[in-house]
Amino acid sequence: MNRSVNRDALLEPRPPSPLQELRDPAFERHGVRLLLKRDDLVHPELPGNKWRKLAPNLRAAAGRPLVTFGGAWSHHLRATATAGRLLGCPTIGVVRGDELASRPLNPSLRGCAEDGMRLAFTDRATYRAKDEPAVLARLLAEAQAPGDAYVVPEGGSNAPAVRGCAELGRELRDAGTRIDVAAVACGTGGTLAGLAAGLGPGRRALGLAVLRGGFLGGAVRELQVRAFGGPRGSWDMEERFHFGGYARSAPELEDFAAGFEQRHGLAVERIYVAKLLYGLAALAAEGAFSPGSAVAAVVTGPATARPPTSEGGTALSGRPRPGRPPGPG
Repeated sequence: MNRSVNRDALLEPRPPSPLQELRDPAFERHGVRLLLKRDDLVHPELPGNKWRKLAPNLRAAAGRPLVTFGGAWSHHLRATATAGRLLGCPTIGVVRGDELASRPLNPSLRGCAEDGMRLAFTDRATYRAKDEPAVLARLLAEAQAPGDAYVVPEGGSNAPAVRGCAELGRELRDAGTRIDVAAVACGTGGTLAGLAAGLGPGRRALGLAVLRGGFLGGAVRELQVRAFGGPRGSWDMEERFHFGGYARSAPELEDFAAGFEQRHGLAVERIYVAKLLYGLAALAAEGAFSPGSAVAAVVTGPATARPPTSEGGTALSGRPRPGRPPGPG
C-alpha cells in the first residue's frame, strides 16, 4: 500500500460543506431563521468536525501509529479507527471503563475493532488522570503502544485541531448570507474554539455542552491560548442541554429528534446533533435570539448506531431529573 498517496487522498482540501436553510416551526414562531451547516457531508468517511480535527494531526503523525482516547460511544475513536484503515496505519484506542472489557462490544466499539483499532480498557479514575505525564506513560505502556506512537487527545482537541476548525468559521463568514450565531454541540471544546476564531467580528459562536461537568468553558479558553496565543472571537457556552451526560437521552429529546426527522426528512444524530437542535429550539423559545436572527447549527456528524440511552448500556428512567432542561416552546 502506498501510504503517501492514500494520505494525500484522505487529507486533500474539501470544498465548503453546504449551508441549508430549513423552515421549522420551533424557530419560525419566534422569528428565528435556522440554517444547517452540513458538515456531515464534508468527507465521505470522516464526516464533520472529526475530519477537520483529525486531518492536521494525521499530517503531523506522518504514518506513525496513532493512540487516542474515548468512551464507549466515542465518535472520535470511531473516526480515528476509520482514518487508520484509510491510511494503513495502526491505531490504539484507550477506552474509559475497564468494566467494558468483559462485555460484548457495542456497535461503535465493534466498528473500531473492525477497522483495525486495538482497544485497551482502563478504569475511570485512571482515565480521568490521563493528562498527567506519569499516568499517560503508564497507559501507553499498558496499551503496548510503540515508542514512536503519535498521541491524539480525547476528542481530537489540541492546537492543530483547533486551527483546523477555524476553517469552519471562515466558511460561515464567507457564506454569502447573514449569520448572527453559529452554534455547535461540544464534547471537548475544540470545534467551538476554532469556530469562534474563524467567524470574524459581528458574529457569535455558541457551544452547547453534551456532557455535564461545567468545565468546557475553561477548556475552550485554554485551547485558544494553545492554538492562537490568546482569546479569539466571541463565544458563549450553554450547559443546560446535556440530558444527564454524554450519550444520555430522555423521552423528550427523542420525541424532538423524531419530530424533526419527520418534518424535514433528515436523520438526526443523537449524541450531539439532537441536543444541539433541541437546545437551540429551547433558547429560541426563551427569547435568547432577537427576532430576525439567523442561527447556523453545525451538523457535526451523520446519524449512526444509537446508544441505548446511556453510555454503559443501562436504560434511563423517564422520571424527571433535577436540572432537566426546558423544552422548546
